[in-house]
Amino acid sequence: MNINVTLVGQTIMFFMFVWFCMKFVWPPIVNALAARKQLIADGLAAGERGKHELELASKRSAEVLHDAKVKASEIIAQAEKRSAQIVDEAKNAAKEEGDRMIAAAKAEVEQELFRVKEALRQQVADLAVAGAEKILRREVDAKAHAELLTAIKEQL
Repeated sequence: MNINVTLVGQTIMFFMFVWFCMKFVWPPIVNALAARKQLIADGLAAGERGKHELELASKRSAEVLHDAKVKASEIIAQAEKRSAQIVDEAKNAAKEEGDRMIAAAKAEVEQELFRVKEALRQQVADLAVAGAEKILRREVDAKAHAELLTAIKEQL
């Protein structure tokens, strides 16, 4: 065998193999590689979108948390203000009730004092009449001398 013929045959077979691979084997491999490249690119883009959305969600959650804290502090301040107002209202109501009770007690004391004074006047008048009766040794008619007794009561 001649080495030149073998070499030419092998070269022809090599070119046919290359043509066959380029025609039938290479396009599916290139398509598979392109599909894989596109899939990887889509995955990376989705990862970047996810990362961006995570950052946005993190910012939004921080804003919502801040707003909730501000709102909670406002609600607490309002509750404290309202509780102070309720305490003040209760103090005022208790003071008013105490003033009413004191006024009622004073009125009751004044009425009782008036009754005691009247009873004392009556007793003094009776004692005066009894004393006058003993002095005069005769009975004094209380009905006949009512004006005199009233005047004595008023002087006492």
